[in-house]
Amino acid sequence: MKKTITLKLLPYIFPVLLMAVVSSCKKDHDVKIEPVGKYENGFFIINEGSYGTVDGSVSFFDYTKGTLTDSIFTKENTGKNLDPNTSTLEFGTVYNHKLYLLSKSGGPLVVTDDNSLKETGRIAAAPANDWRAFVGIDNNTGLVSTGDGIYPLNLQAVTLGSKIAGVNGEVGDLVKAGNYVFALSKTDGVVILNASTYAVVKSIPGMVVAFARSKDGAIWAAGGKVLVRIDPSTLAVQNIPVSFTVNDSWGAWHPGSITASTTDNAIFLANNNGPYNSGGTDIYKYTATNSASFAAPFITIPAGKALYGAGLAYSAKLNQLVVTAVNADYSSGNDLYFYDTTSGSQIKDVTYPGYFFPATPAFH
Repeated sequence: MKKTITLKLLPYIFPVLLMAVVSSCKKDHDVKIEPVGKYENGFFIINEGSYGTVDGSVSFFDYTKGTLTDSIFTKENTGKNLDPNTSTLEFGTVYNHKLYLLSKSGGPLVVTDDNSLKETGRIAAAPANDWRAFVGIDNNTGLVSTGDGIYPLNLQAVTLGSKIAGVNGEVGDLVKAGNYVFALSKTDGVVILNASTYAVVKSIPGMVVAFARSKDGAIWAAGGKVLVRIDPSTLAVQNIPVSFTVNDSWGAWHPGSITASTTDNAIFLANNNGPYNSGGTDIYKYTATNSASFAAPFITIPAGKALYGAGLAYSAKLNQLVVTAVNADYSSGNDLYFYDTTSGSQIKDVTYPGYFFPATPAFH
């Protein structure tokens, strides 16, 4: 019986290599060659928009061109938008080749194909909506955090189920690891749920920023003057002292200003000392082998700029730290910085005007 092998025709595959692959397969397999998706070779930036005047939007950074394209959702979906402009598009993530976009304060929950950005599903905007974050559970189910608890989401129909018992009030970041789902609650800190039954199995109070997943699989959060490492199998917690106070963002929620490398066990944490956990300039790098991790910032962004939204994320494709910033006086202007994760040196700065207010990067 013949099998079909699908090949992605990437720009950097040499023709002779492609010919060799096809030649070796053609006797036993049907070979199907697919071009790279329009928005596959890069990452997205999810933008809040400017409250009351400009809708939230999605921008795309192209790895090959090194350029940023704005408003790709509306460009790819004629007649569709992310209204109302009194909501803020605050979260985006890719799961099973779908990009999930979630808005606060009455906005929609929108699902698109992650390569074409064509919309495939939506929960329409409504005054009662107050979305926060999304995490996939399996091919049919995800969880959505909101201003009032956590709800299951049917991924095929894009409809909500009944609120999960035991988790109330505002809930933000979510991550699944092994048999557990980790949620950040305004009232209870990190709340850990059984990933099958959604029963609460443990809470870690005092945590206000989350989550990062390090190379070794550990889950990380922070609060007060503590960074915590959570073992995703045993749920054992290790506390690491931090030299500054880690501020929350519940007053104007955005995804947590923490990320991790996938090439070494390094955690990056922003010192967002401005209002609502934005406005800082310093990023710290923690490794267990460096006892002076929090003695001084690993990165300080240029003068006149301020971290905004999550502010930082790790690009596994580049092995670089991606940093989003705005002008410190919140005038029109944005910067997309790229930093070396070993030295902390700046590699690239993409500047662009406008009131985008970037909330978070999102990667394939």
